[in-house]
Amino acid sequence: MRKFGHRAAACTLAMAMSVAAWAQATGKVNPPATAPARNNAGPGRNPDDGLVIEPTELPDTYPRGPYQVGFHARGNYVPVLRWRLESGTLPPGIRLEDNGVLHGEAERAGEFQFVVSVKDGGQPQQAVQRGFVIKVVEAITLAWKVPAHVNVSRIEGSVEVSNTTADDMDLTFDVKAVADNGRATEIGYQHFPLKRGTIGMALPFGETLPHGAYVVYVNVAGEVAKRNVMYRRLIQTPGPLQVVVGP
Repeated sequence: MRKFGHRAAACTLAMAMSVAAWAQATGKVNPPATAPARNNAGPGRNPDDGLVIEPTELPDTYPRGPYQVGFHARGNYVPVLRWRLESGTLPPGIRLEDNGVLHGEAERAGEFQFVVSVKDGGQPQQAVQRGFVIKVVEAITLAWKVPAHVNVSRIEGSVEVSNTTADDMDLTFDVKAVADNGRATEIGYQHFPLKRGTIGMALPFGETLPHGAYVVYVNVAGEVAKRNVMYRRLIQTPGPLQVVVGP
């Protein structure tokens, strides 16, 4: 009996050890409280280094000026990237290609806001968006420096003109005083090369005129012959100027 008892105890202990080993091997008993996290970043992708669109800002342009910018991505991603206009409005005349190239010639001045998105070739895909602004500024700006006014029997004043383009242009500056009977008198004229990047060049005008009321028109035209482009700007006095004392 004593030998049999020892054998039974040994058998029971062996069975218990077998069950424990089986449980440890299969994980069916006492599984870990928290399963290890899975990395869903995909091959070649670091979840801590996501896809970023560059550049962060876009350069200004001007009407009918050549424009080209290439978007690119920074970060850990899977080629091939696909780009698209997600929302907003591009300047008319400029378009975004699937490969991320933004190009064309803007048709008019204005400020245009839009959102660009890009997706990579991973499984699952990474996708990201970024908002941008393109400012299309006037190629020539024209403003009063000294507004047209009457000085005894003379109408005189000056304007400021700027060339915001990347091109030199041939500028024609013409000022006319138009009487209430329709007669126009030249009171200012110049023709000269206006260099690119010229800002706020002062152009004076003035002439003695007969008695009467005159509206003053200032017209500038800038020609870029190599691109067959002409830019024009016009300003005028808000109302007639009265010359009381004639020559």
